[in-house]
Amino acid sequence: MIQINGTLTMAPGTIANSPETVEAIKTMVAASRAEDGCLDYTFAQDLSDPDSIVIFERWRDKEALAAHGKSEHMAAFQKAIAATPPVGRELRIYETDDGKPM
Repeated sequence: MIQINGTLTMAPGTIANSPETVEAIKTMVAASRAEDGCLDYTFAQDLSDPDSIVIFERWRDKEALAAHGKSEHMAAFQKAIAATPPVGRELRIYETDDGKPM
């Protein structure tokens, strides 16, 4: 399994003042969750920093993640987010197992 964790830091006020950015994120999340091989795909606003988006993705394998990167909705998302690009990005990729319930 492939897991991606991290944060995107947006310019101050982007999330609060750019409904287009929020809609682009919602569209991306919905389309990604429908992809073959997507186990989880979440963008969430950090409650302690409203300009940070926490990202959590889980993919069945590298091939599913590669297909995601080439998808039409990824291209559309990248075009939409270019209007309000992140000012910071910290993402990490992991190869892992399914974990265990806590």
